[in-house]
Amino acid sequence: MLTLNDILKDVPVVNITGSGIMSVAALQIDSRAVQTGDTFIAIKGTHADGHKFIPSVIEKGARLIICEDMPEDINQSVTYVQVKNSAIALGQIASNFYGRPSHMLKVIGVTGTNGKTSTVTLLYRLFRALGYKAGMLSTVENQINGEVIPSTHTTPDAINLNRLMKQMVDSGCEYCFMEVSSHAIDQSRIEGLEYIGAVFTNITHDHLDYHKTFDNYLKAKKQFFDRLNKNAFALTNIDDRNGNIVLQNTKAAKHTYALRSPADFKAKIISDTVEGLQLDINGTEMHTRLIGEFNAYNLLAVYSTAILLGADKLETLTALSALMPPDGRFDQIISGKENIVGIIDYAHTPDALKNVLHTINAIRNGNETLISIVGCGGDRDAAKRPVMAQVAAHLSDKCILTSDNPRSEDPSEILRQMNEGIDITERRKVLAITDRREAIKTACMMANKGDIILLAGKGHEKYQEIKGVKYPFDDKAVLREMFIELGK
Repeated sequence: MLTLNDILKDVPVVNITGSGIMSVAALQIDSRAVQTGDTFIAIKGTHADGHKFIPSVIEKGARLIICEDMPEDINQSVTYVQVKNSAIALGQIASNFYGRPSHMLKVIGVTGTNGKTSTVTLLYRLFRALGYKAGMLSTVENQINGEVIPSTHTTPDAINLNRLMKQMVDSGCEYCFMEVSSHAIDQSRIEGLEYIGAVFTNITHDHLDYHKTFDNYLKAKKQFFDRLNKNAFALTNIDDRNGNIVLQNTKAAKHTYALRSPADFKAKIISDTVEGLQLDINGTEMHTRLIGEFNAYNLLAVYSTAILLGADKLETLTALSALMPPDGRFDQIISGKENIVGIIDYAHTPDALKNVLHTINAIRNGNETLISIVGCGGDRDAAKRPVMAQVAAHLSDKCILTSDNPRSEDPSEILRQMNEGIDITERRKVLAITDRREAIKTACMMANKGDIILLAGKGHEKYQEIKGVKYPFDDKAVLREMFIELGK
């Protein structure tokens, strides 16, 4: 059993009230989960302040409280540890509690607006194909050596992060590939973790509802690289105009990748068709079933990371060529009768949507009609809504605006805001249908032989969140169902 001194190793402590020698059974940041003997860490979160729940968790049996602000009423049977910042302290405490698992793994973090999930998933699949035991922490799912563990956040809280990494260590994993979100960086969820490498994919308009300004958003990404030590590597997409900025203050060894700029790792697209990409990577050609320039960047980031981790070049390229795209990332199905191509993609930012539509337009033969179904999530960055609609209308032959995850917002109001971005000359090709299922059905009814339907925004998600309730909804399954129902 760990003691208080064990979990406070390397944690700056302001004050301890109590014995300070008690054992620690479990860590909790959710007051609802506290049981007798647990340790409760009071975090000042974005939606609630954990300090308000200190009296209730003590009633539930918590005997150790870690907090920034000492309560006015001190319970003599409880030990209180005051720290300067409990969110930062939590990371180190969680790491100590689980035996500092990130120090026993080679942890690679991938951050950026677009491409995080694809890059992490491809890295995980690549290293498993190369014969290594590995774990993955991603938006879609967490995996430990092939065992799937459901994912609820792009980057879990510090307790769950370290618990999952401890499971990876116990399973014999050598590598951990994880997405690192800007929220997780800003909220100190990755404190206490040791990274051997960090990858920057790109940065575009997203999450400004949280960060308020693009500069704050970029600074959050940069903080991840600033905290790397000299034994790690920092890999950046130098084609992105902010790619160099994230490297400015890092102590890590700096490396670059690009399609257009001079870089340590350079790729050239030889061909990009519906069959896949033909690439030249640092002078060696390879073919992949993945499609589009955005996937060329993802594959190059994966290849570069593998080489920096010491993988063999030829073995890496051979294994890469056999990999399939992650679920919900340019995921294709074809109707049985009329060969209508359905593409399901998680694109939920203007830049990601633009990339997907440019890719489709680049590989189509010109005779097909491209019908896009696009929505925007509620309780998220509203500024991108008109931009998303504008991109969809401009780059598609026909466009249907519909609900994504409206959450607590009125879906019709979200569509009204999206519609504001439509140019008057393109309004004739745009429909607004609030019900997502009806929107998909309408697109299928409109589609003729060989046409293309892009279903954007939700990708891998298997639900639709409306007024706090998550209803079962799978874009791919609904699209397939409509193909069959309509005899397409």
